[in-house]
Amino acid sequence: MTMLPAGLTVVRRTPVFDEQTMPPGLRRNHRTAAGVWGVIRVIEGRLLFRTIEPSAKQIIDLEHCAEVRPGQLHEIEPLGPVRFFVEFYRDPAAQP
Repeated sequence: MTMLPAGLTVVRRTPVFDEQTMPPGLRRNHRTAAGVWGVIRVIEGRLLFRTIEPSAKQIIDLEHCAEVRPGQLHEIEPLGPVRFFVEFYRDPAAQP
């Protein structure tokens, strides 16, 4: 279950990635765009989700997703075989 702000809508969803096909940029520090929230959902296996600002770690699995705030610096690391995707949300009333 997510705790995203009310009123957000899905604007995009990535394809399903695995530990071999995930873009290399996801393993390094990167940010979501201004005004865009991300939700990382695991279908199989586990990911380590790290936020840099603030510093924190979380295991993502079938029962736990990770939410990424707009502009939040973060990275993910596969913990063995994994399949996952990312959903991106935006407030439809906000300017793009």
